[in-house]
Amino acid sequence: MMESTPESNGSVNDGNHNRPTPAIHGPTNPMVTPLLTDLYQFTMAYAYWKAGKHNDRAVFDLYFRRNPFGGEYTVFAGLEECIRFIANFKLSKEEISFVRECLSPTCEDAFFDYLGGINCSDVEVYAIAEGSVVFPKVPLMRIEGPVAVVQLLETPFVNLINFASLVTTNAARHRFVAGKNKLLLEFGLRRAQGPDGGVGASRYCYMGGFDATSNCAAGKLFGIPLRGTHSHAFVSSFTGPDEITEKSLQSRDGSRVCNNFVDLTLMWLNKLKGLSSSEGVFGETNQSELAAFISYALAFPDNFLALVDTYDVMRSGIPNFCAVALALNDMGYIAKGIRLDSGDLAYLSCEARKFFHTIEKELRVCGFGKIGITASNDLNEETLDALNKQGHEVDSFGIGTNLVTCFSQPALGCVFKLVEINNQPRIKLSEDVSKVSIPCKKRSFRLYGKEGYALVDIMSGENEPPPKEGQRILCRHPFNESKRAYVVPQHVEELMKCYWPGSADKAREDLPTLEQIREHCMKQLERMRTDHMRRLNPTPYKVSVSAKLYEFIHFLWLNEAPVGELQ
Repeated sequence: MMESTPESNGSVNDGNHNRPTPAIHGPTNPMVTPLLTDLYQFTMAYAYWKAGKHNDRAVFDLYFRRNPFGGEYTVFAGLEECIRFIANFKLSKEEISFVRECLSPTCEDAFFDYLGGINCSDVEVYAIAEGSVVFPKVPLMRIEGPVAVVQLLETPFVNLINFASLVTTNAARHRFVAGKNKLLLEFGLRRAQGPDGGVGASRYCYMGGFDATSNCAAGKLFGIPLRGTHSHAFVSSFTGPDEITEKSLQSRDGSRVCNNFVDLTLMWLNKLKGLSSSEGVFGETNQSELAAFISYALAFPDNFLALVDTYDVMRSGIPNFCAVALALNDMGYIAKGIRLDSGDLAYLSCEARKFFHTIEKELRVCGFGKIGITASNDLNEETLDALNKQGHEVDSFGIGTNLVTCFSQPALGCVFKLVEINNQPRIKLSEDVSKVSIPCKKRSFRLYGKEGYALVDIMSGENEPPPKEGQRILCRHPFNESKRAYVVPQHVEELMKCYWPGSADKAREDLPTLEQIREHCMKQLERMRTDHMRRLNPTPYKVSVSAKLYEFIHFLWLNEAPVGELQ
């Protein structure tokens, strides 16, 4: 895999847009080549070439029709990988030979010579910034260029945007339910759809608001913070404290050494039995679990976080953890916390917190009541919402399967539609109105109200005057005649900018770093009204067209639709 830095010399978006920038690395995943496409893209390319249409100037929109997960917003992701792909698009001799084998033997040799000369120097890509909140029908990307070349980009572009946007949206939804102050950890690698699904999910979950991942490969590739401690197997692999041979621990400041950390821990365990809150809660704890905790603390005294539900959380896991944490405290270390991976997470987290507070109060250990509590165990939006309603003391959530696999909706459903060719607008009609495309080359704007929240997105023809702040504009539903409203925007934001002008040497938008995209995503989500964001019955966000574009859509619709005849 390639390094994750967008620009080859490590440059990032510093606010100086539209200036020449250096060459761009290839796609992160080496599987993303010109052959990562559907066969019909090559059959169409040959048919275009055979008809002499291959250089016709085409404009395609990439967009989606419905927001995922029953919500009313989506987060756009995957743009960087599309630009990496297009910047390095070139079919090798081996790839062309393979295409020749796949097509009919009647295909002319000159077509394969044509394929060998294809690049994207005559293609332009305009897009909404990656990490932006986006809505159905509004183009995420506009691709302009020779029709045969742009068709070869369709499948890889849709592939790169679909999963990335879906996972980023899923992560953002989990962040919204969890709240801003909770630590969210992505633990999904082992159950992701293969290595690419795992690495991609880690990247886009971080973009959507998660704080860290367990995925080491993603950490190396993208600089995402890593988190992880131990499993139940580590706990159950021990039989008791007697098998601990190296028992010494140097204090954090290096000034002294505890020669028998096991005995120090056992002393604290006995003291815990005398606490007011311990009576009747625990007697003899599981000694193999205690041995595991001690061993892990000796290995990582400055990063001790224990999985406490292998045997019994309150009768064994919590007191064993606390004994080790108090022994570490004697040596100048502060334990990180516990992880709960089963049971009633709301109840157990509250009981654990009470126990921590009791220790702080009765044993006078400052700050012990604030020890971190992490919860895992097949969490999703629904369980996070339920925990919030029940009341809990969890500080961090480790979320895996439901997050990275997008269990509640497996695909976003992006489409790639021709909207103009040789300056002639084109429309795709359907009996299902939601599948009717919006023709012609367009500009897109987001209009903001007095409180700073986004009110509506509006599309207009390329040559129409843009909306202006403080100026009333009529916003119309693309297909429903009765749905219309006047808006006086307090701020107008043009959504699409040029990310690929045909060459990396020409002026274009810089590709931001992952951290910058993540920050942009968080700011975008903050500018949305909460009723658009909520899990249940969210308010639909309005997507509209200008009055002039509305009239043109319906003129073209009537012009292209065949007229029936009654017999």
